[in-house]
Amino acid sequence: MVSLLGNARVNATVAVKDLEKAKGFYTKTLGLEIILDEPEGIEFQCGAGTVLGVYPSSFAGTAQNTVAQWFVDDVEKEVEDLRGRGVTFEEYDMPDLKTENGIASLGNYRVAWFKDPDGNILALGQRP
Repeated sequence: MVSLLGNARVNATVAVKDLEKAKGFYTKTLGLEIILDEPEGIEFQCGAGTVLGVYPSSFAGTAQNTVAQWFVDDVEKEVEDLRGRGVTFEEYDMPDLKTENGIASLGNYRVAWFKDPDGNILALGQRP
């Protein structure tokens, strides 16, 4: 049985300390288009009708997990492009996770992580 939520769109929201700084990062660095800009938060248009929202919070950057992920066709190309815009990708070397040039292979799935100015962990994923 599918619940009503199974047919509803879902979007990521990210806590930030400074909306203006976040606006610059998400528009200039990541190239996202603003669709709503209010003192309570900003929404950015992403693919397939999805939205990334940011809102001010004193808890910004405290999550130790991925808070939003974009699915891309070519993770290497996207990593290279974002590096050219000043994004630094995380490098991990753990028993169950190792990145090479910022990209991890998890079976046939590939993923690269980076942080926004508040330290929120964001990711690019490439499905097989």
